[in-house]
Amino acid sequence: MAGLSLKNINKIYDNNVQAVFDCNVEIDDGEFVVLVGPSGCGKSTTLRMIAGLEDITSGQLIIGDKDMTQVAPKDRDIAMVFQNYALYAHLTVYHNMAFSLVLRHEKPEVIHEKVMYAARVLELESQLNKKPKELSGGQRQRVAVGRAIVRDPKVFLFDEPLSNLDAKLRSSMRRELKLLHMQLGTTIVYVTHDQTEALTLADKIVCMSDGRIQQIGKPIELYDNPNNLFVASFIGLPPMNFFDVKVDGDKLVSNDLEYKLNDAEKTLLANYQGKDIVLGVRPEDVNIGDEFKFKVLINENLGMNTLVHGYIGKKKVVSKINEWCEYKLGDEISVTFDRNKVHFFDKETTNAIR
Repeated sequence: MAGLSLKNINKIYDNNVQAVFDCNVEIDDGEFVVLVGPSGCGKSTTLRMIAGLEDITSGQLIIGDKDMTQVAPKDRDIAMVFQNYALYAHLTVYHNMAFSLVLRHEKPEVIHEKVMYAARVLELESQLNKKPKELSGGQRQRVAVGRAIVRDPKVFLFDEPLSNLDAKLRSSMRRELKLLHMQLGTTIVYVTHDQTEALTLADKIVCMSDGRIQQIGKPIELYDNPNNLFVASFIGLPPMNFFDVKVDGDKLVSNDLEYKLNDAEKTLLANYQGKDIVLGVRPEDVNIGDEFKFKVLINENLGMNTLVHGYIGKKKVVSKINEWCEYKLGDEISVTFDRNKVHFFDKETTNAIR
């Protein structure tokens, strides 16, 4: 096992398009780190630079205590699992997992021991004599993971490994990957555009947009204390509700609502008098109360809770209520915001006001 250090890494392609800007990330030995962001944000490019599949334009990559910036991929002691399982259709599960060890001319008894260990960990022992076409999508993905495990690498790299699976299978595989990490204790760098995967899997999240890191931290840190509007809108499902407001004395005003500031909020926003800011509140923090009129559009009943879609003024808002609701189109209810969970952002810089 080994930690990683990405120092001022940049990626510029031959057409002068820059995909990654000054990427600085410290990954501890045994840590599960998730790179998350929308398509085209640079997360897969960053992963491919760690793997050696993309050249690093400038900066330094350290794996363990060695500079790997110019080292060939085969000599980096990493294993990568791709979105496409890339299994050999003509080989059995056993021989798919053993393939890299055969190429390395490992002894047959060593190969067998490592394959059987991976099969036990991934619960594939009963599938070893089957061909990939006989397996489910989740089983194929586990074979791809097993092929990486047998190499006993210092670092595992996962490039959106669950995106081809259906929702139920993705949920199951998330649990399996978390358990696998707990068993192996190996450093994992995992790329996804799915913020649910990031929140459930990561020890540390690296949130990216337009080739730049927006925030690094534990999942709860990004959820509770987003650095800026992008992180606030990207992390959390359903996304945070936002209101464009102006600070006016002891209240925030817009065409849609008048929000009275408490003492702590007045102190926080003292330097923003007369200025436009953004108020953000997560759906789960929009509760039944007596502060704002909320006109119901539609319900999404989820069992333990209900997503109630509607309007405060003309602003579309989502409230997540912890009960089964039977509201109808046009119903008017009253809601309030949890004052301990409201966020404020500078309209000009988009940074959080703290």
